[in-house]
Amino acid sequence: EPEGANRYEAVVPHWFYRKVNDPRERWVPFSMQDSERLEEAHCSGGGEADVVVPTSGGRYDVLLGQRQRVAVYWEEEVAEVRRCTWFYKGDKDNKYIPYSEAFSEELEEAYMVAVTLDEWKKKLESPSREVIILHNPKLMVHYQPAASSDEWGSTPTEQGRPRTVKRGVENIAAEIPNGEPLQIDHLVFVVHGIGPACDIRFRSIVQCVNDFRNVSLSMLQAHFRKAQEQQQIGRVEFLPVNWHSSLHSTGVDVDLERITLPSINRLRHFINDTILDVFFYNSSTYCQTIVDTVASEMNRLYHLFLQRNPLFSGGVSIAGHSLGSLILFDLLTNQKASPEEEEGEVGWLCSQGHRLASSSRGIEEVKEILKELELSEYCDVFEKEKMDGKALFLCTENNLKEMGIPLGPRMKILHYISSQRQMQVCTAQLRRSQAPLRPAPSSSPEPTTSLPLPQVSANYPQLDYKPTIFFAFGSPIGMFLTVRGVKRINPNYSLPTCKGFFNIFHPFDPVAYRIEPMIVPDLEFEPMLLPHHKGRKRMHLELKEGLTRMSLDLKNNLLGSLRVAWQSFTRAQLPALEAASTDTGTSTEPEPEAAAEKEPALKSEEPSVAGKEEGSLINVGRLNGGNRIDYVLQEKPIESFNEYLFALQGHLCYWESEDTVLLVLKEIYQTKGITLDQPLPGGQ
Repeated sequence: EPEGANRYEAVVPHWFYRKVNDPRERWVPFSMQDSERLEEAHCSGGGEADVVVPTSGGRYDVLLGQRQRVAVYWEEEVAEVRRCTWFYKGDKDNKYIPYSEAFSEELEEAYMVAVTLDEWKKKLESPSREVIILHNPKLMVHYQPAASSDEWGSTPTEQGRPRTVKRGVENIAAEIPNGEPLQIDHLVFVVHGIGPACDIRFRSIVQCVNDFRNVSLSMLQAHFRKAQEQQQIGRVEFLPVNWHSSLHSTGVDVDLERITLPSINRLRHFINDTILDVFFYNSSTYCQTIVDTVASEMNRLYHLFLQRNPLFSGGVSIAGHSLGSLILFDLLTNQKASPEEEEGEVGWLCSQGHRLASSSRGIEEVKEILKELELSEYCDVFEKEKMDGKALFLCTENNLKEMGIPLGPRMKILHYISSQRQMQVCTAQLRRSQAPLRPAPSSSPEPTTSLPLPQVSANYPQLDYKPTIFFAFGSPIGMFLTVRGVKRINPNYSLPTCKGFFNIFHPFDPVAYRIEPMIVPDLEFEPMLLPHHKGRKRMHLELKEGLTRMSLDLKNNLLGSLRVAWQSFTRAQLPALEAASTDTGTSTEPEPEAAAEKEPALKSEEPSVAGKEEGSLINVGRLNGGNRIDYVLQEKPIESFNEYLFALQGHLCYWESEDTVLLVLKEIYQTKGITLDQPLPGGQ
């Protein structure tokens, strides 16, 4: 036993990084997978100066020599990294804090000597003049230095409240994740809405997408376990796209500050930083900044991701929250399917007599356009600059300003370019969507507006990939389309480069609007109810439906009873001799008739319930490949007490919603032929 007691075993280190977003110091452990990779690189024997170790699924790099953790895809403050073996308990939140690597080595040497020689009561002084005493392997304490000291300087003593000291990460009860699957099956870019904060806790888009990603990993383990065990799937990567900082770095905040009233200062600054983003997007100047930022950032992230993951062969989808979904919708509406198709469409449009900018017919075409706009006096300016139709179509406001065109004519020309561009895409899209189909006779004689729609005048950039699915969370797309003058979306319309579109919303979300009624305006039907991620409906919804069904049955039974009573009352007016000649067997014959008349009353009430079950069979056009578009979440029991109280929470709930994440994963993996382990009840 003494030999066993004196046997020393080296401590197993674990790597931590310091959380930089919290006001107080907080050390977070790397996953087991990342820590082992860092330890392997540390012990490899080579120099650490230039060693870079990817961690957190490749989203962060650790510069081993500098002990720094650096974000790869977005800007974030550099975090300190530490190889940890010894810890002490903090005095505020009882979280364990690691000692520095150098002092941990001193503690480990002292511990090794104490164990080997069985000599305890060892005292060590830390660099910050704190005392650590090793009483025995189970009791080690840390004393802060005395608060008071004389002019000669005092030596550290054991005054103050002692702190617990632990050796090894296994003794501090830290939650250490195993790590993320290395295989990435699909990439999703997530675009935020108004303002820099994305949830009720005023967190950034990076933090909210981290939550969304973590929920997706737990949903994969819960609902795709078979596919994971068979190594058919890995995981889905979600990357945030930030456009707010680029917009507000243009100097517009300084201009707003000059005209903002000094009263209710915090409220006014909150409005300037959030609500005004909607007005910025409706301004042609700042709309261009926003769409350029979103498209260029997604393209940059896409190429950087491919560079870091050269074996990636999966698809790419996009998701937008609130205003971010509208930005993505406008971008997708203005994408070009392919160069070959675009050339064919342009040729077809030109043969129809459209003077489009893509048909280069020289200076004469520009003169005809200027004459039509009553701007013939500027023909010489355009001729001097050698502007043909194609060049005119590529003109921006700054180009026209440099040419010396005044503001009024400049606005006319820009409006003409914008309207012709949208007419081109609109007609081409209609031709492409109707070419393989035989158009059915229209049931409504009134004209309908087809997408693309009148939008803010901007040059919408092209994406370097074709998105597989577009997910909109709490989206105002339907409202903005209506405000832009759209009464109906053509059922044959689909986004040029994206064939999947899901509009997901909370029932109490004040910003969310539906899309399907704009495609099928003559039919009233409910959105698809998203099943709970654990199956069934929430208990309060089942109770509500049960009570509704019970009241419906009572109503039908009561009406049926009254109908039978009324029929028996009217039949009592027959002659008495005829009634007396009937026996008891025939006296009950009218009842089947009453029952037969009672059945239609029951059936007349049932379609409203059955219609919900057949909701997925409704034809809502090609915007989502013929599938349903609108999906509504189930509210929580506490939210059903007061929908106004939880309205804001309803708009910000998507980041941690298991039901939302599960729908996203289900639709993504369905494109690969992989389904849930067990279909959820009520799921379509």
